[in-house]
Amino acid sequence: MLSLKNKIVFITGASAGIGAACATEFAKVGANLILSARRKEKVDELADKLRAEYGIKTLAFKLDVKDKAEIKAVIDAIPVEWKSIDILLNNAGLGRGLNKVYEDDPENWEEMIETNVKGLLHVTRNIVPGMVLRGTGHVINLGSIAGHMAYPGGGVYCATKHAVKAISDSMRMELVDKNVRVSSVDPGMVETEFSVVRFGGDEERAKNVYKGVDPLTAEDIADAVMFVATRKPHVNINEMIIMPSVQANAFVTHRR
Repeated sequence: MLSLKNKIVFITGASAGIGAACATEFAKVGANLILSARRKEKVDELADKLRAEYGIKTLAFKLDVKDKAEIKAVIDAIPVEWKSIDILLNNAGLGRGLNKVYEDDPENWEEMIETNVKGLLHVTRNIVPGMVLRGTGHVINLGSIAGHMAYPGGGVYCATKHAVKAISDSMRMELVDKNVRVSSVDPGMVETEFSVVRFGGDEERAKNVYKGVDPLTAEDIADAVMFVATRKPHVNINEMIIMPSVQANAFVTHRR
């Protein structure tokens, strides 16, 4: 198991859910954290909490990954002693609705593509060159089973997660001689704020997604991310698909 003590980990979408759970697990093993999200007060609160509980160093930034100028400004503003980022966790992502493509609001498409694809690309573009220069690093992208199998009502969301898979696969080949690893963790059904956001704040509809199922939790995904991040340097987990035991794929779920 690779020690992450004093390693620098940059996490997007760290204010809640999987991002916050991953931040907590990295803090437990002594990693220093750069936490970013749209909700600055939430990442400030998490950074203070983890610093107090685990004695690590933290930085927190407001970052909307849809804004490429803000991405560059935030990463350029990182103090020099924090520049040597060891692990980039591209976690920020969202879904909007479950509408048929021919009936959907194109604004939903724009937000998903800007966040899930272009946001990941711009953050990666601003951080990975430093890893290449230093000859060490690890990029971990949060994908989805939607990146392996499309489903009705998820055309554009699934397309964005297929894009994450393609980007991860391409980067892995591009970085194979640079000592920079590229992994993806691709969950099935996870109960976080994701469904509430997807359905525009409709908590009842979001709850029904998990009705009769014991879904994965954010902590389950954080466990998977930590496993990927702590393999010995000669080992890379290319991709990990992780689902509840009652879910076989995007279509087959056993509900009580």
